Amino acid sequence: MKIYDELIERGLIAQVTDEKEIREMIDNGKATFYIGFDPTADSLHVGHFMALCLMKRLQMAGNKPIALLGGGTGMIGDPSGKTDMRKMLTKEDIDHNIECFKKQMSRFIDFSEGKAMLVNNADWLLDLNYVEVLREVGACFSVNKMLTAECYKQRMEKGLSFLEFNYMIMQSYDFYKLYKDYGCNMQFGGDDQWSNMLGGTELIRKKLGKDAYAMTITLLLNSEGKKMGKTEKGAVWLDAEKTSPFEFFQYWRNVADADVMKCIKMLTFLPLEEIRAMESWEGAQLNKAKEILAFELTKLVHGEEEANKALDAAKALFGGAGVSGDMPTTVIPAEMVQDGKVGILDALVATKLCPSKRDARTNVTGGGVSVNDEKITDPMAMIEIGEYAVIKKGKKNYHKITL
Repeated sequence: MKIYDELIERGLIAQVTDEKEIREMIDNGKATFYIGFDPTADSLHVGHFMALCLMKRLQMAGNKPIALLGGGTGMIGDPSGKTDMRKMLTKEDIDHNIECFKKQMSRFIDFSEGKAMLVNNADWLLDLNYVEVLREVGACFSVNKMLTAECYKQRMEKGLSFLEFNYMIMQSYDFYKLYKDYGCNMQFGGDDQWSNMLGGTELIRKKLGKDAYAMTITLLLNSEGKKMGKTEKGAVWLDAEKTSPFEFFQYWRNVADADVMKCIKMLTFLPLEEIRAMESWEGAQLNKAKEILAFELTKLVHGEEEANKALDAAKALFGGAGVSGDMPTTVIPAEMVQDGKVGILDALVATKLCPSKRDARTNVTGGGVSVNDEKITDPMAMIEIGEYAVIKKGKKNYHKITL
Protein backbone atom coordinates (compact mmCIF):
# COMPACT_ATOMS: atom_id res chain seq x y z
CA MET A 1 0.00 0.00 0.00
CA LYS A 2 1.28 3.49 -0.90
CA ILE A 3 1.75 5.94 1.95
CA TYR A 4 -1.12 8.23 0.91
CA ASP A 5 -3.62 5.37 0.95
CA GLU A 6 -2.23 4.30 4.30
CA LEU A 7 -2.85 7.79 5.72
CA ILE A 8 -6.44 7.58 4.50
CA GLU A 9 -7.02 4.14 6.01
CA ARG A 10 -5.54 5.28 9.30
CA GLY A 11 -8.12 8.10 9.38
CA LEU A 12 -5.59 10.93 9.25
CA ILE A 13 -6.63 12.93 6.21
CA ALA A 14 -9.59 15.29 6.55
CA GLN A 15 -9.32 17.77 3.65
CA VAL A 16 -6.93 18.48 0.78
CA THR A 17 -6.73 21.13 -1.92
CA ASP A 18 -5.11 19.17 -4.77
CA GLU A 19 -5.49 15.47 -4.05
CA LYS A 20 -4.03 14.08 -7.29
CA GLU A 21 -0.85 16.14 -7.00
CA ILE A 22 -0.54 15.61 -3.26
CA ARG A 23 -0.88 11.85 -3.64
CA GLU A 24 1.79 11.73 -6.35
CA MET A 25 4.26 13.82 -4.36
CA ILE A 26 3.82 11.98 -1.07
CA ASP A 27 3.88 8.50 -2.61
CA ASN A 28 7.10 9.33 -4.48
CA GLY A 29 8.89 11.04 -1.60
CA LYS A 30 8.84 14.45 -3.29
CA ALA A 31 7.06 16.42 -0.58
CA THR A 32 8.92 18.96 1.50
CA PHE A 33 6.25 19.76 4.06
CA TYR A 34 5.93 21.70 7.26
CA ILE A 35 3.89 21.55 10.44
CA GLY A 36 3.98 24.44 12.92
CA PHE A 37 4.31 24.21 16.70
CA ASP A 38 3.76 27.30 18.83
CA PRO A 39 5.93 27.03 21.99
CA THR A 40 3.28 27.87 24.58
CA ALA A 41 4.77 25.54 27.25
CA ASP A 42 8.11 23.95 28.08
CA SER A 43 7.02 20.54 26.81
CA LEU A 44 5.13 19.06 23.90
CA HIS A 45 1.93 17.31 24.90
CA VAL A 46 -0.40 14.64 23.61
CA GLY A 47 -2.14 17.21 21.42
CA HIS A 48 1.10 17.45 19.39
CA PHE A 49 1.58 13.70 19.30
CA MET A 50 -0.39 12.97 16.17
CA ALA A 51 1.51 15.62 14.20
CA LEU A 52 4.85 14.17 15.28
CA CYS A 53 3.78 10.64 14.35
CA LEU A 54 2.62 11.90 10.96
CA MET A 55 5.97 13.61 10.33
CA LYS A 56 7.74 10.38 11.22
CA ARG A 57 5.55 8.33 8.85
CA LEU A 58 6.12 10.68 5.93
CA GLN A 59 9.85 10.89 6.57
CA MET A 60 10.05 7.08 6.58
CA ALA A 61 8.43 7.21 3.12
CA GLY A 62 11.20 9.51 1.83
CA ASN A 63 9.55 12.91 2.29
CA LYS A 64 11.29 15.81 4.02
CA PRO A 65 9.68 17.36 7.12
CA ILE A 66 10.20 20.91 8.33
CA ALA A 67 9.33 21.43 11.98
CA LEU A 68 8.46 25.10 12.26
CA LEU A 69 8.78 26.50 15.78
CA GLY A 70 6.63 29.58 16.33
CA GLY A 71 9.03 31.91 18.06
CA GLY A 72 7.28 34.74 16.21
CA THR A 73 3.67 33.59 15.98
CA GLY A 74 3.89 32.43 19.60
CA MET A 75 4.16 36.09 20.61
CA ILE A 76 0.75 36.75 19.03
CA GLY A 77 -1.33 33.67 19.80
CA ASP A 78 -3.60 31.62 17.57
CA PRO A 79 -7.30 32.33 18.24
CA SER A 80 -8.36 28.97 16.76
CA GLY A 81 -10.31 26.94 19.28
CA LYS A 82 -9.87 29.56 22.01
CA THR A 83 -12.64 31.30 23.92
CA ASP A 84 -10.36 33.99 25.30
CA MET A 85 -7.07 35.60 24.43
CA ARG A 86 -4.19 33.44 25.54
CA LYS A 87 -1.67 34.63 28.11
CA MET A 88 1.16 36.66 26.58
CA LEU A 89 4.58 35.01 26.85
CA THR A 90 7.89 36.82 27.15
CA LYS A 91 10.57 36.29 24.53
CA GLU A 92 12.68 34.56 27.19
CA ASP A 93 9.85 32.12 27.96
CA ILE A 94 9.37 31.38 24.27
CA ASP A 95 13.10 30.82 23.68
CA HIS A 96 13.26 28.41 26.63
CA ASN A 97 10.22 26.49 25.41
CA ILE A 98 11.71 26.21 21.92
CA GLU A 99 14.85 24.58 23.29
CA CYS A 100 12.68 22.05 25.14
CA PHE A 101 10.69 21.33 21.97
CA LYS A 102 13.84 20.73 19.94
CA LYS A 103 15.04 17.98 22.29
CA GLN A 104 11.70 16.20 22.28
CA MET A 105 11.21 16.39 18.51
CA SER A 106 14.50 14.63 17.87
CA ARG A 107 12.97 11.44 19.35
CA PHE A 108 10.51 11.32 16.46
CA ILE A 109 12.23 13.02 13.53
CA ASP A 110 15.66 12.28 12.06
CA PHE A 111 17.35 15.66 11.57
CA SER A 112 20.64 14.18 10.30
CA GLU A 113 22.16 14.65 6.85
CA GLY A 114 19.53 17.02 5.51
CA LYS A 115 16.68 14.57 6.13
CA ALA A 116 14.63 17.18 7.96
CA MET A 117 14.81 20.81 9.05
CA LEU A 118 13.96 22.65 12.22
CA VAL A 119 13.37 26.38 11.78
CA ASN A 120 12.05 29.24 13.90
CA ASN A 121 9.73 31.82 12.37
CA ALA A 122 11.11 34.45 14.74
CA ASP A 123 14.07 34.55 12.34
CA TRP A 124 11.94 36.38 9.77
CA LEU A 125 8.77 37.59 11.51
CA LEU A 126 10.48 39.67 14.18
CA ASP A 127 12.47 41.66 11.61
CA LEU A 128 9.53 42.55 9.38
CA ASN A 129 8.72 46.18 8.73
CA TYR A 130 5.05 46.83 9.47
CA VAL A 131 4.39 49.06 6.47
CA GLU A 132 6.15 46.61 4.14
CA VAL A 133 3.99 43.77 5.50
CA LEU A 134 0.85 45.80 4.87
CA ARG A 135 1.92 46.51 1.29
CA GLU A 136 3.40 43.12 0.41
CA VAL A 137 1.13 40.76 2.30
CA GLY A 138 -1.89 42.66 3.62
CA ALA A 139 -2.98 43.62 0.12
CA CYS A 140 -3.48 39.92 -0.69
CA PHE A 141 -6.08 39.40 2.05
CA SER A 142 -9.75 40.30 2.08
CA VAL A 143 -11.04 41.27 5.53
CA ASN A 144 -14.54 40.20 4.53
CA LYS A 145 -13.26 36.74 3.62
CA MET A 146 -11.14 36.47 6.75
CA LEU A 147 -14.15 37.17 8.95
CA THR A 148 -15.96 34.18 7.46
CA ALA A 149 -13.22 31.84 8.75
CA GLU A 150 -14.41 29.58 11.56
CA CYS A 151 -11.41 30.47 13.72
CA TYR A 152 -12.61 34.09 13.79
CA LYS A 153 -16.38 33.58 13.70
CA GLN A 154 -16.41 31.68 16.99
CA ARG A 155 -14.61 34.55 18.71
CA MET A 156 -16.53 37.52 17.34
CA GLU A 157 -19.19 37.52 20.04
CA LYS A 158 -16.75 37.43 22.95
CA GLY A 159 -14.22 39.69 21.30
CA LEU A 160 -11.29 39.18 18.96
CA SER A 161 -8.23 41.36 19.47
CA PHE A 162 -6.51 42.96 16.49
CA LEU A 163 -3.36 41.20 17.67
CA GLU A 164 -4.99 37.79 17.18
CA PHE A 165 -6.65 38.91 13.94
CA ASN A 166 -3.17 39.13 12.44
CA TYR A 167 -2.36 35.50 13.20
CA MET A 168 -3.70 34.22 9.88
CA ILE A 169 -1.53 36.69 7.99
CA MET A 170 1.57 35.71 9.95
CA GLN A 171 0.95 31.98 9.46
CA SER A 172 0.32 32.52 5.76
CA TYR A 173 3.55 34.47 5.50
CA ASP A 174 5.37 31.53 7.11
CA PHE A 175 4.36 29.23 4.24
CA TYR A 176 5.28 31.89 1.69
CA LYS A 177 8.72 32.27 3.29
CA LEU A 178 9.29 28.50 3.60
CA TYR A 179 8.25 28.00 -0.03
CA LYS A 180 10.64 30.64 -1.32
CA ASP A 181 13.64 29.91 0.90
CA TYR A 182 13.44 26.17 1.60
CA GLY A 183 11.43 24.70 -1.28
CA CYS A 184 8.58 23.77 1.05
CA ASN A 185 5.77 22.72 -1.29
CA MET A 186 3.18 21.41 1.17
CA GLN A 187 1.74 22.24 4.57
CA PHE A 188 -0.08 20.03 7.06
CA GLY A 189 -2.15 20.95 10.08
CA GLY A 190 -5.20 20.23 12.15
CA ASP A 191 -8.67 20.77 10.78
CA ASP A 192 -9.10 23.93 12.86
CA GLN A 193 -6.17 25.38 10.90
CA TRP A 194 -7.83 25.04 7.49
CA SER A 195 -8.55 28.76 6.97
CA ASN A 196 -5.06 29.79 8.05
CA MET A 197 -3.51 27.20 5.76
CA LEU A 198 -5.59 28.18 2.76
CA GLY A 199 -4.40 31.74 3.35
CA GLY A 200 -0.81 30.58 2.91
CA THR A 201 -1.54 28.64 -0.27
CA GLU A 202 -3.40 31.59 -1.78
CA LEU A 203 -0.67 34.04 -0.79
CA ILE A 204 1.98 32.00 -2.59
CA ARG A 205 -0.08 31.72 -5.74
CA LYS A 206 -0.99 35.41 -5.74
CA LYS A 207 2.57 36.59 -5.10
CA LEU A 208 4.47 34.14 -7.27
CA GLY A 209 1.99 33.49 -10.06
CA LYS A 210 0.58 30.38 -11.69
CA ASP A 211 3.93 28.56 -11.67
CA ALA A 212 3.88 28.44 -7.88
CA TYR A 213 2.06 25.31 -6.83
CA ALA A 214 1.93 25.06 -3.07
CA MET A 215 -0.46 22.50 -1.67
CA THR A 216 -2.49 22.18 1.51
CA ILE A 217 -3.70 19.21 3.46
CA THR A 218 -5.43 19.00 6.82
CA LEU A 219 -5.61 16.09 9.17
CA LEU A 220 -7.78 15.01 12.05
CA LEU A 221 -5.15 16.47 14.34
CA ASN A 222 -6.89 19.00 16.49
CA SER A 223 -10.47 17.76 16.38
CA GLU A 224 -9.25 14.43 17.77
CA GLY A 225 -6.26 15.87 19.60
CA LYS A 226 -8.45 18.16 21.67
CA LYS A 227 -10.21 15.09 23.03
CA MET A 228 -6.83 13.67 23.87
CA GLY A 229 -4.36 14.81 26.44
CA LYS A 230 -6.67 16.31 29.04
CA THR A 231 -7.21 14.75 32.44
CA GLU A 232 -8.54 15.96 35.76
CA LYS A 233 -4.93 16.65 36.71
CA GLY A 234 -4.19 18.70 33.58
CA ALA A 235 -2.40 18.04 30.31
CA VAL A 236 -0.59 14.81 29.43
CA TRP A 237 2.95 15.87 28.57
CA LEU A 238 5.68 14.11 26.61
CA ASP A 239 8.26 15.22 29.20
CA ALA A 240 8.78 12.44 31.74
CA GLU A 241 9.32 15.04 34.48
CA LYS A 242 5.82 16.43 33.93
CA THR A 243 3.98 13.18 33.11
CA SER A 244 5.77 10.02 34.23
CA PRO A 245 6.01 7.04 31.85
CA PHE A 246 3.60 5.16 34.13
CA GLU A 247 1.05 8.00 34.04
CA PHE A 248 1.51 8.26 30.27
CA PHE A 249 0.93 4.52 29.93
CA GLN A 250 -2.14 4.67 32.15
CA TYR A 251 -3.61 7.55 30.17
CA TRP A 252 -3.65 5.46 27.00
CA ARG A 253 -4.64 2.28 28.88
CA ASN A 254 -7.78 4.10 29.99
CA VAL A 255 -9.02 5.49 26.67
CA ALA A 256 -12.70 4.90 25.92
CA ASP A 257 -13.64 1.63 24.26
CA ALA A 258 -14.98 3.55 21.27
CA ASP A 259 -11.63 5.30 20.73
CA VAL A 260 -9.08 2.54 21.20
CA MET A 261 -8.95 1.25 17.61
CA LYS A 262 -9.03 4.79 16.26
CA CYS A 263 -5.99 5.66 18.39
CA ILE A 264 -4.15 2.49 17.38
CA LYS A 265 -4.68 3.34 13.70
CA MET A 266 -3.70 6.99 13.98
CA LEU A 267 -0.83 6.84 16.44
CA THR A 268 0.92 3.49 16.42
CA PHE A 269 3.23 2.11 13.74
CA LEU A 270 1.74 -1.38 13.89
CA PRO A 271 1.10 -2.80 10.40
CA LEU A 272 -2.40 -2.24 9.09
CA GLU A 273 -2.82 -5.99 8.56
CA GLU A 274 -2.32 -6.52 12.29
CA ILE A 275 -4.70 -3.68 13.15
CA ARG A 276 -7.41 -4.97 10.83
CA ALA A 277 -7.32 -8.29 12.68
CA MET A 278 -7.96 -6.42 15.94
CA GLU A 279 -10.99 -4.48 14.69
CA SER A 280 -13.39 -7.29 15.52
CA TRP A 281 -12.18 -7.47 19.12
CA GLU A 282 -14.73 -6.72 21.82
CA GLY A 283 -15.28 -7.21 25.51
CA ALA A 284 -12.16 -8.36 27.35
CA GLN A 285 -10.19 -8.25 24.10
CA LEU A 286 -10.57 -4.47 24.06
CA ASN A 287 -8.58 -4.32 27.29
CA LYS A 288 -5.80 -6.18 25.51
CA ALA A 289 -6.00 -3.65 22.66
CA LYS A 290 -5.71 -0.79 25.15
CA GLU A 291 -2.66 -2.43 26.68
CA ILE A 292 -1.08 -2.73 23.22
CA LEU A 293 -1.88 0.93 22.51
CA ALA A 294 -0.42 2.10 25.81
CA PHE A 295 2.74 0.01 25.40
CA GLU A 296 3.40 1.08 21.80
CA LEU A 297 2.97 4.79 22.51
CA THR A 298 4.96 4.71 25.74
CA LYS A 299 7.75 2.92 23.85
CA LEU A 300 7.64 5.57 21.14
CA VAL A 301 7.88 8.49 23.59
CA HIS A 302 9.94 7.08 26.47
CA GLY A 303 11.72 4.04 25.04
CA GLU A 304 11.13 0.30 25.31
CA GLU A 305 12.67 -0.07 28.77
CA GLU A 306 10.30 2.49 30.30
CA ALA A 307 7.37 0.98 28.41
CA ASN A 308 8.14 -2.46 29.88
CA LYS A 309 8.46 -1.00 33.38
CA ALA A 310 5.13 0.81 33.02
CA LEU A 311 3.48 -2.38 31.75
CA ASP A 312 4.87 -4.40 34.65
CA ALA A 313 3.77 -1.72 37.13
CA ALA A 314 0.24 -1.72 35.72
CA LYS A 315 0.01 -5.52 35.87
CA ALA A 316 1.31 -5.53 39.44
CA LEU A 317 -1.22 -2.92 40.52
CA PHE A 318 -4.32 -4.10 38.71
CA GLY A 319 -3.49 -7.79 38.90
CA GLY A 320 -3.29 -7.63 42.68
CA ALA A 321 0.39 -8.55 42.76
CA GLY A 322 1.44 -5.53 44.76
CA VAL A 323 2.72 -2.03 44.08
CA SER A 324 5.51 -1.27 41.64
CA GLY A 325 8.17 1.35 42.25
CA ASP A 326 7.25 2.87 38.90
CA MET A 327 3.87 4.07 40.10
CA PRO A 328 3.74 7.89 40.53
CA THR A 329 4.93 8.59 44.07
CA THR A 330 4.83 11.61 46.37
CA VAL A 331 6.88 11.95 49.52
CA ILE A 332 4.66 13.64 52.10
CA PRO A 333 6.42 16.60 53.82
CA ALA A 334 7.18 16.05 57.50
CA GLU A 335 5.09 19.02 58.59
CA MET A 336 1.95 17.29 57.26
CA VAL A 337 2.60 14.08 59.22
CA GLN A 338 1.33 13.37 62.74
CA ASP A 339 2.36 10.06 64.32
CA GLY A 340 2.91 8.48 60.93
CA LYS A 341 -0.44 9.66 59.59
CA VAL A 342 -1.55 12.34 57.15
CA GLY A 343 -4.96 13.90 56.57
CA ILE A 344 -6.77 12.52 53.54
CA LEU A 345 -7.43 16.01 52.16
CA ASP A 346 -3.78 17.01 52.54
CA ALA A 347 -2.70 13.80 50.81
CA LEU A 348 -5.02 14.33 47.83
CA VAL A 349 -3.73 17.86 47.31
CA ALA A 350 -0.07 16.90 47.84
CA THR A 351 -0.32 14.20 45.18
CA LYS A 352 -2.18 16.60 42.85
CA LEU A 353 -4.99 14.10 42.54
CA CYS A 354 -7.14 17.07 43.56
CA PRO A 355 -6.33 20.74 42.88
CA SER A 356 -7.69 22.00 46.21
CA LYS A 357 -8.97 20.85 49.60
CA ARG A 358 -12.45 21.86 48.53
CA ASP A 359 -12.28 19.55 45.53
CA ALA A 360 -10.71 16.84 47.71
CA ARG A 361 -13.55 17.10 50.25
CA THR A 362 -16.13 16.75 47.47
CA ASN A 363 -14.45 13.60 46.14
CA VAL A 364 -14.12 12.05 49.60
CA THR A 365 -17.69 12.70 50.73
CA GLY A 366 -18.94 11.55 47.33
CA GLY A 367 -17.34 8.14 47.81
CA GLY A 368 -14.76 8.53 45.07
CA VAL A 369 -11.60 8.00 47.15
CA SER A 370 -10.03 4.88 48.65
CA VAL A 371 -6.75 4.17 50.43
CA ASN A 372 -5.21 0.71 50.13
CA ASP A 373 -8.51 -0.49 48.61
CA GLU A 374 -10.55 0.81 51.58
CA LYS A 375 -13.10 3.51 50.75
CA ILE A 376 -12.69 6.77 52.69
CA THR A 377 -15.79 8.95 53.13
CA ASP A 378 -14.77 11.03 56.17
CA PRO A 379 -12.92 14.21 55.09
CA MET A 380 -11.30 14.36 58.55
CA ALA A 381 -9.80 10.86 58.20
CA MET A 382 -6.09 10.37 58.90
CA ILE A 383 -4.20 7.87 56.69
CA GLU A 384 -1.80 5.37 58.25
CA ILE A 385 1.09 5.40 55.79
CA GLY A 386 3.51 2.79 57.09
CA GLU A 387 6.00 1.87 54.35
CA TYR A 388 3.63 3.39 51.80
CA ALA A 389 -0.04 3.88 51.03
CA VAL A 390 -1.87 3.86 47.69
CA ILE A 391 -4.59 6.44 47.13
CA LYS A 392 -7.16 5.81 44.43
CA LYS A 393 -9.38 8.59 43.10
CA GLY A 394 -12.19 7.47 40.84
CA LYS A 395 -11.58 4.38 38.74
CA LYS A 396 -8.35 5.33 37.01
CA ASN A 397 -6.13 7.58 39.16
CA TYR A 398 -3.68 5.87 41.49
CA HIS A 399 -0.85 7.43 43.49
CA LYS A 400 1.59 6.08 46.05
CA ILE A 401 2.57 8.16 49.08
CA THR A 402 5.52 7.62 51.39
CA LEU A 403 7.01 9.40 54.36
